[in-house]
Amino acid sequence: MVCVCNATYCDMLDPLVLPPLGSYIKYESSKAGKRLEQSEGKFQRRLCAPDVVLTLDTTQRFQRVKGFGGSVTDAAAINILSLPEKAQDHLLRSYFSEEGLEYNLVRLPMASCDFSLHAYTYDDVPYDYKLAHFRLRDEDTKLKASAGREQSQSLHPLLQIPVLHRALAMSKRPLSLYASPWTSPTWMKTSESYVGKGTLKGQAGDRFHKTWANYFIRFLDEYAKHNLTFWAVTAENEPTAGLINNYPFQCLGFTAEQQRDFIARDLGPALANSSHRHVQLIILDDNRLHLPHWAKVVLEDEEAARYVHGIGIHWYLDFIGPIQDTVLPTHELFPDYFILATEACIGAHFWERDVILGCWDRGNQYSHSILTNLNHYVAGWTDWNLALDLEGGPNWVKNYVDSPIIVDSSEGIFYKQPMFYHMGHFSKFIPEGSQRVGLVASKESKQTDLEYTAFLRPDGAVVVVVLNR
Repeated sequence: MVCVCNATYCDMLDPLVLPPLGSYIKYESSKAGKRLEQSEGKFQRRLCAPDVVLTLDTTQRFQRVKGFGGSVTDAAAINILSLPEKAQDHLLRSYFSEEGLEYNLVRLPMASCDFSLHAYTYDDVPYDYKLAHFRLRDEDTKLKASAGREQSQSLHPLLQIPVLHRALAMSKRPLSLYASPWTSPTWMKTSESYVGKGTLKGQAGDRFHKTWANYFIRFLDEYAKHNLTFWAVTAENEPTAGLINNYPFQCLGFTAEQQRDFIARDLGPALANSSHRHVQLIILDDNRLHLPHWAKVVLEDEEAARYVHGIGIHWYLDFIGPIQDTVLPTHELFPDYFILATEACIGAHFWERDVILGCWDRGNQYSHSILTNLNHYVAGWTDWNLALDLEGGPNWVKNYVDSPIIVDSSEGIFYKQPMFYHMGHFSKFIPEGSQRVGLVASKESKQTDLEYTAFLRPDGAVVVVVLNR
C-alpha cells in the first residue's frame, strides 16, 4: 500500500502536542494500512499482565541524538522540481514541516555522484591549483541552492524556488546540512578519471592535497554566498570505493592511513584556518565493516584526531559486519566522537529489485536498522535520496534504488512508501538533543520479535519506539 499525493491533496500529520501528565499518545503504522495513526490513553495503576512488559529506566543515560533525515542529490532535486509547484510543496512539507516527519539532517553530495545526470566537479580545468575556475554548477544554483532573482528569471519556472531554502523555510527545527565529496577533479587523481580505481596524486602535504583541501573551503564559501551554512563535511564518501578496480561511478580512494595524513596535514588545518572553523569533520563515511580499524588509525594519531568530531557509517555491508564487532568497540575506544549513520537505501544489491511500490518489509528493514544503531550508541540516521522516479533514478550509471518517496512526474503525483512512515516514527518524535535511556523487557520478550528503544526528549517527555516484525 502506498499513499498518493498531488497538487491538491496530501496526507499530513497534526503538529505534536504533548499529552497531560498521566496520559500518553500512541502513533501506529501497520502493514494492514495504518500510517502514523494517532490515539490517546491514560496510564493504568494496575497491570493486566500482558505477555511482555517494557520497563523504562530514565536513570540510565546513553548517547544524545543528532537527528534524522535524507539526502538532496541531483536526482532528488530533479524529481522534486519535476512536480507541479503545489505538489512540490506537499512533498517538502511531508519531510520538513511540523505536519510532516520534521527531518533535521540533510546530506548533500559535493558536486556529482551516481545520482546525477552526468559526472562533473566544481573545477574541471586542468592543473588549476589556485581554483580560479572553481564554480558551483547549475545542479547547485538551479536545483539545490538559491539562484538569485535575475538568474532564476531565465530558468524553467519550477526551478525558481530551490529545494534547500524551501526546506529551511518550512522547518521549525534547525536543519543541519552536511556535505560529502564523491570525486576530486580528474586532474588531481592518479587515474585521471572520475570512475575506477584512483587516489589523489602525490602524498599528504603536497600541492594536490592542499588544493583538494581548499576545494572543500571553496565549496563552503560558495554555498555561504547563498545563505547556506553547513554543520559538517565528511572527508570522503566511501573512501574504499576508489581502491577497487573498475569501480563504476565517481570515487576517490583513501586508505585509513591516507585519510589520517590528509586530515592532519591538509583538510584539518584548512578548515581550522578558514571562516568555516565551526564546520565539523566526519571520517570514514563508509561501511561499518571498516570499524574499529579505521577509527583506530585516524583517531590514535593526535594530529589528525584534534580536527575530527565524528565517524560516519553506511549500511550496505551490515550483514557481514555485526554492530557488536564494529560500532560498539569503536564507541568504547572513542566515546568522545559521535557515530552517525550517513547513508542507507534498499535496491543497491544485485539481488534486490530497484523500486517496489508499497513494500512493507522495506519499511521494516529501515526501522530494524535505525533501532539497532540507536541501541548501540549511534547518534542519528540519514536516508539516501529524498525522492526518486518510478525507475529508481535518474542515475547516470543506472544504479537504480528505492526511496521513501517515488515521483511520477507524468501524472504530477508522488507516492509515500512504507519506508517514509517508518522514518517518521523516529524523526518526528526524537528531536536533536534527546538522550537514550534504559528500556528493559521482561523475560518473555525473548520469544517475541519485538525491537525497541526509549529516549528522553529535551522537553522532558519520553518517547518509546517499538517494532513488531
